[in-house]
Amino acid sequence: MDMLLNRLKELTNNKYFQCIQCGTCGGSCPYGAYTPYTPRRMILAIRLGMVEDILNSNAQWLCTACQTCTSRCPSRIQITDGIIPALREKSLLEGKVPEELSTALINIMRYGNPFKESPMKRDGWAKELDFEVPTMMKKKSAEVLLLPECFGAYHRRCKQATKALAKVMKILEVDFAILGREERCTGDHVRLCGEFALFEDLMEKNMKVFRKYEFKYIVTHDAHAFNALKNFYGLNVLHHSQFLHDNLEKLKGMFNELDYTVTYHDSCYLGRKNGIYEEPREVIRSIPGVRFVEFKRNRENALCCGAGGGGIWLDSVMREFVKVRPAEDRVREAKEVGADVIVTGCVLDIPMFEDALKVTGLDGEIVVKDIAELVLEALEGG
Repeated sequence: MDMLLNRLKELTNNKYFQCIQCGTCGGSCPYGAYTPYTPRRMILAIRLGMVEDILNSNAQWLCTACQTCTSRCPSRIQITDGIIPALREKSLLEGKVPEELSTALINIMRYGNPFKESPMKRDGWAKELDFEVPTMMKKKSAEVLLLPECFGAYHRRCKQATKALAKVMKILEVDFAILGREERCTGDHVRLCGEFALFEDLMEKNMKVFRKYEFKYIVTHDAHAFNALKNFYGLNVLHHSQFLHDNLEKLKGMFNELDYTVTYHDSCYLGRKNGIYEEPREVIRSIPGVRFVEFKRNRENALCCGAGGGGIWLDSVMREFVKVRPAEDRVREAKEVGADVIVTGCVLDIPMFEDALKVTGLDGEIVVKDIAELVLEALEGG
């Protein structure tokens, strides 16, 4: 208990006890109606010494780190980055970990990725392109270091978004390179799951690699990697929507017309966490022929896809409590506003929404595209 309280003091700047029990957090949570312990109840239970009750309920795993509760908390308590990871750390120490998550964390520790894939296959996506993508190991320096992260490097569908971004960079004649086999998980999900020691180890190893090479900035299409690199590693990093926006004047002159009705999903770690709202919208609106419509819940009120905070590895736990996942509500909302394309800003959104389209029977009516895929399609003529 003392260790938990010390961790809470560290992660929340000793503000966790300032909770006024207003219930805003639970009312804002995508899983608030399902969880046996909302953040408000968690804090009350901690005050009463009922920590084991929380852990036994599995409520600490019913969180996708969407930041909604934290962004709306009137006491400014770090719930997402504090309360939840602290409780999860205690669960890890007591061996109360969902099997899927345990496997992912062990794989990240051993292989540098959750897929148990060899680091030698990290640049496999690049070998599928019709041009060479250089590695920093060979090149030594570049203007841009492209960081696909784990899903962008290994996941079958997410690799398509990575290749699209690389093609756009090629068209823009950007001097870029990748780390290839030297790349490993940046660890934002690891941190949010309470594995602080592993996160620190990953950060130390990654920084050692980064320091070997010269580059002006990093570009990534993984919103969680962007968050970690910006707010924990302290590196000069651009999300790929920012990169595309920075090159928008050049891109406009090359765009062809597309016939789509598009809505844009605000990823939690771009929007609520890092305030990136307008850049991706301006890129989308600049494409001729595209009709842009907003989700009913957008910007700071956007609904989470469900993948963050390790949620992508906690499906069995979620299904035990939750009848309808947030991603399923989100794709239905896209249908309601008349969109035939959902544009995303984080690679983790893609598999979540594509799975939801199948579950809801909307597969074929709506397609999911990363913003780089939409831009590339406009560049290549549709």
